Amino acid sequence: MEKKITKIEPVRKQEQQNAPMMKRICAYCRVSTASGEQKHSLEAQIRYYTKLIQEKEHWIWAGIYADEAQSGTKMTHREQFLQMIHDCEKGKIDLILTKSITRFARNTVDSISTIRMLKDMGVEVYFEKEKISTFSEKSEQLLTILSSIAQSEAENISANSKWAVQRRFQNGT
Repeated sequence: MEKKITKIEPVRKQEQQNAPMMKRICAYCRVSTASGEQKHSLEAQIRYYTKLIQEKEHWIWAGIYADEAQSGTKMTHREQFLQMIHDCEKGKIDLILTKSITRFARNTVDSISTIRMLKDMGVEVYFEKEKISTFSEKSEQLLTILSSIAQSEAENISANSKWAVQRRFQNGT
C-alpha cells in the first residue's frame, strides 16, 4: 500500500509571501561647504528625504545621515557617512537613498569599493538624480563612469580655486 503525502502550508506563511516586504530605509545627504546656500540645500535634502521615507507604507525609518561642509573626495572626515556604513554592517539598513552620485562620493575608488561592500551586505543604494539602483545589472559600469566624472569635476574645482588664489596673491589682493 503506497502512501501519498500532501504538504499544506500554514496560512500565516502564505499571507507573508503575498505581503510586500518591509524595508529599513535611510538617506545620505552632504554639502561640501558651510555657506548659507549650501546650508539651505542640506536642510532641503533632509526635509525631502524625511517626508519621502515616512510617507511610504512599507518603508521603515532608518534615519538621515548628513555631513555638512565635508568634501566628497575623502571618506575620513565624513562622520555621518562612516556611521551609516557602520549601521549597514550591523544590519540596520536595507536601502540608502541619496540625491546623486556626487553627494555619495567624488572619489571613484571609494565610491565603487563602498558600493560593492554594501551590495555584498545586501544593502542597495539608489541615486535619485541618475535613477540608478546598485542592484540593477548594469549599474556598476555606469556608476564607474559617473563616479570618474564626479571625481574629475572635484579636481577641476580644486584646480580653479587654487589658480584664483594664486592670481589674487600675484595681484596683491
